[in-house]
Amino acid sequence: MKPTPPDVPWGVIDRIVATVAPRTAARRYAARVAIANLRRGHDAAARGRGTDGWRAGSTAADAEIAVAGGALRDRMRDLVRNDPLAAKAVQVLVSNIVGTGIRPRAAAADPALNKLADDLWKRWAPRADADGHTDFHGLTALAVREMIEGGEVFALRRRRRASDRLASPVQIQLNEADHLDGAKFDNRPDGGRIVQGIEYDALGRRRGYWVFPDHPGDAMPVFGRRFESLRVGAEGVAHLFERQRVQNRGVPWGVPAMRALRELGDWQTAELVRKKIEASMVGFVFGADEDQQSMAPVVQDADGNRIEQFEPGLIGYVRNGKDIKFNTPASTSGIYEWNRVQQHIISAGFRVPYELMTGDLSQVNFASSRVGLHEFRRMVEAVQWQVVIPMFCQRIWDWVMEAAWTAGSLPQPEIAVEWAPPRFESVNPLQDVTADLLEVRAGFSTPAQQIARRGYDPREVVEEWQKYAALFDQLGLIFDADPRRVSRAGLAQAVDAGGSSPPPGER
Repeated sequence: MKPTPPDVPWGVIDRIVATVAPRTAARRYAARVAIANLRRGHDAAARGRGTDGWRAGSTAADAEIAVAGGALRDRMRDLVRNDPLAAKAVQVLVSNIVGTGIRPRAAAADPALNKLADDLWKRWAPRADADGHTDFHGLTALAVREMIEGGEVFALRRRRRASDRLASPVQIQLNEADHLDGAKFDNRPDGGRIVQGIEYDALGRRRGYWVFPDHPGDAMPVFGRRFESLRVGAEGVAHLFERQRVQNRGVPWGVPAMRALRELGDWQTAELVRKKIEASMVGFVFGADEDQQSMAPVVQDADGNRIEQFEPGLIGYVRNGKDIKFNTPASTSGIYEWNRVQQHIISAGFRVPYELMTGDLSQVNFASSRVGLHEFRRMVEAVQWQVVIPMFCQRIWDWVMEAAWTAGSLPQPEIAVEWAPPRFESVNPLQDVTADLLEVRAGFSTPAQQIARRGYDPREVVEEWQKYAALFDQLGLIFDADPRRVSRAGLAQAVDAGGSSPPPGER
């Protein structure tokens, strides 16, 4: 569709010029149309009194992060430590993105190799943490928390000796963003460069990170600490952060809501102090004091002491008066609605539903809650598959398989893998399970896909079913959950003389 030309009036002078010199009139009118187009433009880019305070730079994302990244991390961490809304928003995101863990499943063409790799991973995962505090799933949750709260996190590969008796001789150490030497900039002789502590080759590919061995903000004694950054090869570092622009470092997720969150907290504190003062003052007694009429007015308590602080049940006595006035606290109508609106703004900045951040379910019904959760889960799935799995989980799987191959535990260093994020709890389990069953029966998905969507290993589920089916047959037990014996309608399956399979129409 062609753009609509501006409405430029055709005046008296235009008509006179068009009568005498049509070509000149046409050029003159075209120039006026061009000027009108320039004036029309984008309202958001207009300059005037309404946009004087709008400061918008054209700097690169990394340049902005280099200047403001440290302050953003510090302020976000302070909010998470001290503000319940920020703490809950971060917890909701971590619980939904990682939950009980994002689980791998070997997907090579050889079933025997898959079983070997899966067994090795299960023995390695409980001892994945180089600090010895948690397992692989705990590391994933901590890494995602650091990404949300601090903007980014670095997972370092730590090779181990055979004497450490690990299933794969490697462990993972997590470093906060502060470990990266962000003040290091340099040009390398081979055409590479170092920008904010990240080293690139001449083609712009990452080849190293300059990190501090100790946290720069650690409270340990200065003696023995190393303040010089050391180079770590990029092949041994997994850098987890969300790219919202063409950038090489991350920023905390709650940045759009930080100002609103801080100001809401300040307002709530001020409102609480005001209410406490109002509740403390019962009233003031204005009594005649003829002996001290010339003295300046003074507020005292019942014992004659000058009032310097407010206490519950306070009654003040004022000189030079003959009356008593009781305090009437100010009305707070509308405060709940205003507070809820501000919390909606904050939840949008954190990308978390308002109901999950605050626990307030008074404004939703069953249908609206499902719609809101559906959109939130789509965002969570995007983060899982576009950020966490490729930038963190996959890198660690590759390290573990490569180290196991080096140690002789695997026949090859690279093994394909499929990842299964944790399932989302269903709002209506019966309805959702029925829909999943219909998908499988219609051929839209496989049983393995549906099992993996729920966070389980399909191979393990099938093997367990096989084991329990044999046990049921041995003991002569029949359960409704056994489709070999009971149909969907709860009726006994027909068994022919040649076997135990029911007719196709009864399955």
